[in-house]
Amino acid sequence: MDNNYIIVLTTTSSKEEAEKIAHALLAERIIACANIIGPVHSLFWWQNKIDTAQEHLILMKTKKDLFAKLAEKVKAIHSYQTPEIIALPMVEGFEPYIEWLNSNLQYF
Repeated sequence: MDNNYIIVLTTTSSKEEAEKIAHALLAERIIACANIIGPVHSLFWWQNKIDTAQEHLILMKTKKDLFAKLAEKVKAIHSYQTPEIIALPMVEGFEPYIEWLNSNLQYF
């Protein structure tokens, strides 16, 4: 497996927002798959104090060269001023799944 595949994480304020983001990215084939997990309890620094929120986490599978397009699309849809949009490398993967993933990503 080459190391061009990534898992991108973002959190949202609701399941509906998570689904809206996932659908938009899937429709443009920027991602091949999204898992929505939640609610999750988040703790974080915001405006110089520790804050908390109930959020939904989206795990999205894609390729590195689609990250900029993904981040731009997420930022355009997302309700947060500064959304978490981070990528983690996939270091290994079941080859038939990787082939499926690749076959469902189109480049525009």
